[in-house]
This record gives sequence, structure tokens and C-alpha cells, in this order.
Amino acid sequence: MSATATGHSVSKGWAWLLFSSLFEITFALSTNATDGFTKLGPSLLTAAAAACGIYTLSQALKTIDVGVGYTVWSGIGAVGTVVLGTLVYGESMTAWKVLAFVLIIGGALGLRISDTVAARKAAAAEAAPLTQPVA
Repeated sequence: MSATATGHSVSKGWAWLLFSSLFEITFALSTNATDGFTKLGPSLLTAAAAACGIYTLSQALKTIDVGVGYTVWSGIGAVGTVVLGTLVYGESMTAWKVLAFVLIIGGALGLRISDTVAARKAAAAEAAPLTQPVA
């Protein structure tokens, strides 16, 4: 994240990241529906979701560190894909999966909090007057 990123621009970056995560989930679920890319509709949806996901992720990474952004993006995508895979495709849900979700979500929240704290410190450092010691 750049040192000049404001709290507003960081929040906008996180909004882009959440939006991008929806494309990531769509990409994963529609890939399963392509039947090896032999079905045109799901194949087109998969390609569009991948392109939109990468574009929106790139917008998020303008103000979010790449390590944080990508980790959160893939975590939300993973959790969303498993949850919706359970609902849409009847995949199994176990206690271990739920525990893993809690850990992933906790990690994503921790990264979000650390990003907010870093943005506030950077903004405070920019706003502080530059004083020079009197000789």
C-alpha cells in the first residue's frame, strides 16, 4: 500500500476486493459446471468471471498490499466456493470444514484490521507537521 493512501481510498480498495471475491467464487463454481469446457454457457461465464475477477482485484491492489489483498481474495473465494458448492452441488460439509472457515475468516479479518491500522498511521504521519529542532 502506498504511504499516501487515505482511509477513504483504502476502504474503496476493500470494497473492490469484496466485489472481486464474488467473481472468484463465480469463476470456481462455473468452472465445475463447464464439464471440462464442453458446455458453452458455463464456459463463457467462467471466462468472464475470471477476467472480471482479475480486473477488480487489480483495482483493489491499488491501495491494498498485494500479500494482504491476494490472501484475503483467495480466502473469501475458498470459503464462498465451499459453502456454495455445498448448496449448489450437494458437496459435503463437515465440522472440520467449518473450523477451517472460521480460521480463514479470522485471518482475513486480522489482515483487514492490520491494513486499517497501517493506513491510519500513514495518514497521521503525513498530517503531522514537520518540525526541526531549534539549534
